[in-house]
Amino acid sequence: MGPELAAIKAAAECLRDVVIATPVLPLTSARWDGVLPDCAGVMVKLELFQQAGSFKARGAYLGIAGLDAGQRAAGVVAASGGNHALAVAWAARAAGVDALICMPRATDPARIAGCEALGARVSLHDDMAAAFGAMNVAAAQGRALLHPFEARHMVLGAAVCALEYVTQAPDLDTFVVPVGGGGLISGMACAIRQLRPDAQVIGVEPYGADSMFQSLAQGAPVTLDKIATIADSLGAPMALPYTFGVAQAHVDRIVRIDDAAMLRAMEIYQSILRITAEPACAASLAAIIGPLRHDLAGRRVGIIACGSNISLARYATLMAAL
Repeated sequence: MGPELAAIKAAAECLRDVVIATPVLPLTSARWDGVLPDCAGVMVKLELFQQAGSFKARGAYLGIAGLDAGQRAAGVVAASGGNHALAVAWAARAAGVDALICMPRATDPARIAGCEALGARVSLHDDMAAAFGAMNVAAAQGRALLHPFEARHMVLGAAVCALEYVTQAPDLDTFVVPVGGGGLISGMACAIRQLRPDAQVIGVEPYGADSMFQSLAQGAPVTLDKIATIADSLGAPMALPYTFGVAQAHVDRIVRIDDAAMLRAMEIYQSILRITAEPACAASLAAIIGPLRHDLAGRRVGIIACGSNISLARYATLMAAL
């Protein structure tokens, strides 16, 4: 289930001159001694250096590239308070398509300003549910709806990310991937399963937003009653059928982490790599130095810094909790 390798390679060719082949960094300097688990090596793919600051750029661009002339003329709409909003704004500008982004009022002001700087029109709403409602109204009026994760083009974009990663680091045998709605892990796992059938794919979710963990445990998509995590980019309140099905078919397991673990990993990224990571960006690192620490002996591990669009003010507020 999910995109086949031929489609993934075709999508990679479509994206070749559009997105950034983000770097893969081995975590081998002495400053990592005592921090990482006792495994055969760890590498990180730095998707925070991607267009618009996250892995979402690939899927958003593929979604717009797949529109017909009438849909492009009508414009696109998305609802997001995070990386998807910026990715759609960037992809729409790159394609010359009008974009409307529906965002909660509580969104980090830097993200709102980023969308506007990319030429998108932003509408603000009381909460994410209201933003999704506004998105649905705009879609009913004719705009093409670009869902943040439950879309084949988003899964395909994540699969291209995995193809790139495996090509850059062919010896990896374990991939640890953050999970929000499930678009990233489903696409990456589907591609990895075809490229490296023996590799493990492990997801990471916050305890306060563990919809995919609960869905895989129950065997069907689950909707959470509430979200309670600092990782707003991982705060999808539900799993949905397509991404759940792809994840169910290809993901080995999901581990959960608390907010404090993400804060500690954010501090490590800052102190060693001088990276100002948002919580979701630090989730994979938090998992391998936390719940997975004793499971990775002898493994060659790939983690992903999935994106970082966070203002310095928001970062400072979060880190003050340490």
